[in-house]
Amino acid sequence: MTLLHRSTAASEPRHRAERPPGRRKARWLAASTTVALAASLLGLTAPAANAVGETVVTLTFDDANADQVAAADKLVSSGMRGTFFLPSGYMNQTNYMTTAQAQALQAAGHEIGGHSVTHADLAAVGTDELGRQVCNDRATLMGYGLDVQNFAYPFASSSPTAAAAVAACGYNSARGLGDIRSKVVGSETFPFAESLTPGDLYYTGAPDQLDETWTLADIQTLVTQAQANGGGWVQLTFHHIGTGILIGSPVKDPLTVSTDTFNQFIDWLAGQRDTNVTNPVLVKTVKEVIGGTTKPAPAVVPAPTPQTAGNLIKNPSLETAGLNGSLLPRCWQGGGYGTNTRAFTAVTPGHAGTATAAQQLVISGYTDGDGKLLPQLDTGECAPSATPGHTYLAKAWYKSTGGNTQFDLHYRTAAGSWTYWTSGPQYLPTNNVWTQVSFTTPAVPAGATAISVGLNMLNNGTLVTDDYELYDTVGIKTFSDVAATNQFYNEISWLSNNLITQGYADGTFRPGASINRDAMAAFLYRLAGSPAVPANAPTFTDVTPSNQFYNEIRWLAAQGITTGYTDGTYRPLAPVNRDAMAAFLYRYNGKPAVPTTAPTFPDVTTGNQFYNEIRWLAATAITTGYPDGTFRPVQPIGRDAMAAFVYRYNLNFPKGM
Repeated sequence: MTLLHRSTAASEPRHRAERPPGRRKARWLAASTTVALAASLLGLTAPAANAVGETVVTLTFDDANADQVAAADKLVSSGMRGTFFLPSGYMNQTNYMTTAQAQALQAAGHEIGGHSVTHADLAAVGTDELGRQVCNDRATLMGYGLDVQNFAYPFASSSPTAAAAVAACGYNSARGLGDIRSKVVGSETFPFAESLTPGDLYYTGAPDQLDETWTLADIQTLVTQAQANGGGWVQLTFHHIGTGILIGSPVKDPLTVSTDTFNQFIDWLAGQRDTNVTNPVLVKTVKEVIGGTTKPAPAVVPAPTPQTAGNLIKNPSLETAGLNGSLLPRCWQGGGYGTNTRAFTAVTPGHAGTATAAQQLVISGYTDGDGKLLPQLDTGECAPSATPGHTYLAKAWYKSTGGNTQFDLHYRTAAGSWTYWTSGPQYLPTNNVWTQVSFTTPAVPAGATAISVGLNMLNNGTLVTDDYELYDTVGIKTFSDVAATNQFYNEISWLSNNLITQGYADGTFRPGASINRDAMAAFLYRLAGSPAVPANAPTFTDVTPSNQFYNEIRWLAAQGITTGYTDGTYRPLAPVNRDAMAAFLYRYNGKPAVPTTAPTFPDVTTGNQFYNEIRWLAATAITTGYPDGTFRPVQPIGRDAMAAFVYRYNLNFPKGM
């Protein structure tokens, strides 16, 4: 089948800017005191001795792009050396440097630095992922025989925790971006240069990255303004040198400086170094400025145990906030490529109702490329695990105005790099109401260890998404008596896919049968993640260890979700009435306050035992009652309706990370 958007790893770049959506332009100013303390405790080295008043230029190159190799040769011919910050997960991929090329750079006198495994937003990841991204990157590079002393933050994104991790992994310094005066609007009050003895080794200042909009004069000004204002350290950051058209890419990478502009600048810089007697410029690597010794390679931080069952998406409802002020949800990242402007924001109401959030992507200024929201392309904290040869069922709810929306898939290789995989077989129609879409992936490629699946948009417009699901189809269980036409087919499928129900031994679910009280306990226990049951959990006179759901019932009692009957029994095989179901879910939620505006039903009066619990259920839209306006409180609830209630409960009150 022909794909509407087909590309390769080269045409699906990992990033298009050094700052991700929702992150600050300047450094984390509050971090300096904390990081300085961490540095002193770890016995970190002081910067190298540099003469006051000198202007020192460092030429840094990010991301291991293969077109930097020719630029390195130009430096050597001009008597200069650069610092190349390499994400180890990018290396040996199409359009990126090979191990041999990195080793050759070092042999020619250039410095090799670290840049995380997958170019991760380090302020937005958890502690273990942070360790893998920073320590494992350095360990891998050093395993190639490279001398790695200094680091650059991907996206210039840091935090006190990230800076301390960089120090603990054996780096002597870390570079940021956007803290030195440049042509970029908003930098007019920034310093003209970083100090040659940086006050914060773990966020050294640098101008904004150079891209296709920078002229030769713009780049020269970064140097001359430092010369004219007392000197200091100017770190220049390049990505692509050349045309910016990569193998397999349909568009130019805007983070490109042309070969002519680069060569002219290097020739000019050599003149400043060699002929400017009154105010000469020195060209040094980061290592030469910072000084210090190479610390031992850090221990490798192991990957977490892969999840293979249930919904593999972390934070699927997008409700858990990102770390350290990130405007994107925990475990999610914005992405895209090409010439367009992408803006991500949280919006309400979400798919589940007024109290929930969704994520909105607005694309403007579209020429080419796409924008998308994806599970983080990381080393194991958030990315869904995958088994080669298996297929996966992806689901999402969306609304859109721009059209040209489809599923967008990536996978992680055994080496830790991420590569574009494929896209959905067709564009999804524009919708102004919440619509659920699904897509079954092709078989996962050999060697893949994780996948990332999201919705993208290839046009100007708005795309709002929520409530993602991803299941290994090997583990998906269907029931012989639940057809796709069943009113609650999706809800029952969700219950099964998330291992909340297993059905009966004969392969049926029996949707129209009443649910018993012991099975209700099992559903809620599994919804909670099958937690440990307290040893002192209450028991009931009619619930013995031989009961199929003995522990589940005891857990329900321990949580105060059930108190049983006044005679001390639980009556496990009795059916659950609709009012009792409301009480179970209400208590499961912690007995919240019931809004005074909560809906009422004509057949539910204040005399009903569970009057408030039923009103709370209606206020959260977990129930809407019957078409005739009634709730029918003492009617036994069917297993299919119970699936719907549990599904809606989860949408309204998803579990956090």
